[in-house]
Amino acid sequence: MKAVVMTSHGPPEVLQVQQVADPVIENDREVLVRLKAAGVNPIDTKLRTRGTFYPDKMPTILGCDGAGILEAIGKNVQKFQVGDEVYFCNSGIGAASGNYAELAVVDERFVGKKPSSLSFVEAAAAPLVLITAWESLYDRGKLQAGRKVLIHGGAGGVGHVAIQLAKLQGAEVATTISSEEKADFVKSLGTDLPIFKNEDFAKVVLDWTNGEGVDLAFDTVGGKVFYDTIPVVKVYGDLVTILEPDTSLGNLKVARQRNLRIGLELMLTPMMKGLMEAQEDQAKILQQCGRLFDQGKLKIYVNRTFPLDDAIEAHRILEAGSMVGKIVLTI
Repeated sequence: MKAVVMTSHGPPEVLQVQQVADPVIENDREVLVRLKAAGVNPIDTKLRTRGTFYPDKMPTILGCDGAGILEAIGKNVQKFQVGDEVYFCNSGIGAASGNYAELAVVDERFVGKKPSSLSFVEAAAAPLVLITAWESLYDRGKLQAGRKVLIHGGAGGVGHVAIQLAKLQGAEVATTISSEEKADFVKSLGTDLPIFKNEDFAKVVLDWTNGEGVDLAFDTVGGKVFYDTIPVVKVYGDLVTILEPDTSLGNLKVARQRNLRIGLELMLTPMMKGLMEAQEDQAKILQQCGRLFDQGKLKIYVNRTFPLDDAIEAHRILEAGSMVGKIVLTI
């Protein structure tokens, strides 16, 4: 099969289109997927730049998100049949081949049926960001109706899904953005208060909450933003981040004084640790979101698509920043 192979860590040019052996079903509950599209996520560019979690298993194929059609199934597969259309988040972190390829083998328990209302491109853009936003808001943040939420980077891949999930839960949403175009975009998703990059977001949020702070803040940006957000979270509130806090930029003294609950979200943990039950739970999130897509209550925004052969350019565009929505490779 044709695949984009990461030959070593480094700049985008370490990604090379090659012919590699087709993956084969080795477990009775695995399925073989003829991939139609693969999502491109920031984790892909980070692994390419720094090296994967499994440096002894190079070269490798990146890409956690995939969508396609089942071409073959193991003899004990229970939920799917050949010809079913599916989407999933699996592999692509270095331990096994990812989805920048024509074929992938996945355990059926980690797969969801592709929402009928989504194209393969849209479906491939969705899994990682859906699971990340769902776990951050619902599992870590315990979001409930009537709460006020601050979402950093609301026009991005995770952010634009998080806005919608927060609104579905009945929350009021403020989000940071960097342009009028992005302000219009997040308003279309239901945002109550867009906050521009050149504004003092802390002052705006405290004014919005009558000085109390938000019930939940969701940080998709990291760096100093994480520490600057602590004072605008309500006492006994929640702050969830998808980035590792940089201790050289601040400390948690104010967070402790405000008795905040800090949540560190990494949706890759079940895959990294081989936690079968947790991976099945993530597939259930995809199933629930699939129903929301088909009911018209949730949407995924794809900004750019590139053919598989242009994965290098896709990485360059993503690393340039300021991306609205997602990038997808078509296969």
